Amino acid sequence: MSLSEKISPKALDTAVLVLSDSNTLSFAAAVDPLRAANRRAGRTLFSWRFVTPTESAARLTSGIEVQGTPLAALESCDLLIIVAGFNLDAHATPQLLAALRRLAPHAGQIAAIDGASWLLASAGLLDGQSATAHWEDLEHFASRFDAVETLPHRFVQSGKFATAGAAMPGLDMMLRLIEERFGARLAQEVAGAFLHDPSQPADLPQNPASRQSLARHHPAVARALALMQAHIETPLSIAALATQLSLSPRVLELRFKTAIGQSPKATYLALRLSEAHRLALDTSLPVQDIALATGFASQASFARAFSKAHGRSLRALRQER
Repeated sequence: MSLSEKISPKALDTAVLVLSDSNTLSFAAAVDPLRAANRRAGRTLFSWRFVTPTESAARLTSGIEVQGTPLAALESCDLLIIVAGFNLDAHATPQLLAALRRLAPHAGQIAAIDGASWLLASAGLLDGQSATAHWEDLEHFASRFDAVETLPHRFVQSGKFATAGAAMPGLDMMLRLIEERFGARLAQEVAGAFLHDPSQPADLPQNPASRQSLARHHPAVARALALMQAHIETPLSIAALATQLSLSPRVLELRFKTAIGQSPKATYLALRLSEAHRLALDTSLPVQDIALATGFASQASFARAFSKAHGRSLRALRQER
């Protein structure tokens, strides 16, 4: 399908809700991909407006002030992007949470960057959904919102909701949303405009700071990840990993579920496919050599896994680049 066939004639009505104490980089990660998508497409794909919780401007951590329409005046939108940062308990007023609950059924899709997932969860909108938060707050988030499946991923898509743990994963999340609506080629062009390579899978643990958190709170999982990364070309079996850690495979499985939210097998595969993605873009190695370098016994099994993880074949990815 060509880009012109994929694009709707109507611009996507987008509302960007900005809270005071948000990081400037998180704000840019939300807005600049929309601008770049319009420029690269040569037409208005996204039509956005800024929204603030009250009539007062939102003041970012850098001191920049963002003027916007009061949230109470917003009735509907195709895409709602929420940007939040610090002092979340103070910002999560009953009025704000009630406004989010009122608006949610009338927003086609809702994306939250950095601290914004706390606001959605506080409003009860993420109950029964999967979500992520900043790596420093993951444990607190999980214990406070037990109706939410908390994942330590870079960003998470669940139903109509998408949540990103920080600014750079927020940029990756916005690129994914652009890709889903307007195709991979435009998303790659937008990423290229920022000299950004969103090659890490969404479901990798937030990196690198979350690895430090894992080392403190889940040392066995941190050691297992280090072993996995050291054995990409010749993967260890899960039983062998458990033996090296003096654990049973069952205990290792439970610890990964607690710390990362997925099995050691799924995590290992994501790491290998992330390395395959890097090799595909940074080298001219043939597909067969990349398959061998990332521990796949056959080119066919590698091709299936790569396409499932990245939404296109390795050859197609190279052609797009």
